[in-house]
Amino acid sequence: MKELIVHNTPKSPISEAYRGIRTNLLFANVDHNVKTILVSSATSGEGKTTTLCNVAMTLADSNKSVIIVDCDLRKPRIHKFLEISNAQGVTDVLLNGDHYSNFLHKGIHPHLHVLTSGKIPGNPSEILNSEAMKSLIKTLAADYDYVLIDSPPIVPVTDTVIMSTYIDRVLLVCSSGNVDVEMAKKAKETLEKVGAKILGVVLNKMKMNNKRYQYYYYYASQKGE
Repeated sequence: MKELIVHNTPKSPISEAYRGIRTNLLFANVDHNVKTILVSSATSGEGKTTTLCNVAMTLADSNKSVIIVDCDLRKPRIHKFLEISNAQGVTDVLLNGDHYSNFLHKGIHPHLHVLTSGKIPGNPSEILNSEAMKSLIKTLAADYDYVLIDSPPIVPVTDTVIMSTYIDRVLLVCSSGNVDVEMAKKAKETLEKVGAKILGVVLNKMKMNNKRYQYYYYYASQKGE
């Protein structure tokens, strides 16, 4: 788990930046009761999974009960990032009717659980738009303080856009210097067209002093809307 920065180097500036994101999320919860958060990006390789896992850890450090759910049913990465099995997970819950608690990964943090994607299905968009998926999210929101959901990039496929219609908020991750500005705008506009509520943007890999750092900055949407 070398990319779990807040665990490996808790005193680093990057870890502090993640804690700053956590602070914004906690404030968002004061007035809006934000519990389910979809983490995505315009394109692949922008660091959404890294951001999600590190923010989840900071929330768990605040004694909040947190569950990470891998709903990237095309190229799941949570299990690789956290070095856990992906033999069973979300797809088993949705397709077989099993209770999600049967497939939880525990032990990473006392307040953090993980539900990986499970086997990759042939129809991810349909599965993510199913009543079973919506029911699962409602159940998790009732059982945990925060549900952080990893999802595919917004522009190439419709999965994230579909899920954004029944998730409390969307957190966008943008990689400085990697993502085209127009592509990032397209992702934002695509979400807005379906009425998704964007919580804010995490800008990472910012170039500072002619060097590119894994530095993360959080820009919150106005009034959490």
